[in-house]
Amino acid sequence: MIEGSLPLVEFWCELQCSDCRTALDDLRALRARFGDGLVVTLRHFPLEKHKYAYPAAEAAEEAFAQGKGWPFVEAVLARVEELEKRGPELLLQVAGELGLDTDEVELALIDGRHMLVIDADQAEGTAIGVTGTPTYVVGNQRLDGGKSQDGLLERITGLLEG
Repeated sequence: MIEGSLPLVEFWCELQCSDCRTALDDLRALRARFGDGLVVTLRHFPLEKHKYAYPAAEAAEEAFAQGKGWPFVEAVLARVEELEKRGPELLLQVAGELGLDTDEVELALIDGRHMLVIDADQAEGTAIGVTGTPTYVVGNQRLDGGKSQDGLLERITGLLEG
């Protein structure tokens, strides 16, 4: 396979979504199979039904700005139930555990510096038909994992190898 020939994988995610936590296993399998040639971009789609989804997206963007976005995303998704109970307190704890500048994460939650990115992701997701999470866009194909993730890994793999 030619370097850089794989299509981009957009992972539309909500950090308070247990289905997105499960979807991380598929992302790990894809990374193991395709290696460094696979580029997965996190796209935010916080759902109104989850109180802390939007602050979690803001904190994740700050974690990406500090170079530890994916570890932060994985750590928060691993603690979805705890996020429901503890909200921003958990986000700051996770940031600290990962060695992030927690003062900057806290400030990002207050000053809204990443709101435009999250709002733009949400608007684009709505425009292309994202209704729930996880949803993937591979090339120009949208794959909805919010209803069922059965067979999704195989479908994504097929699109990447296609």
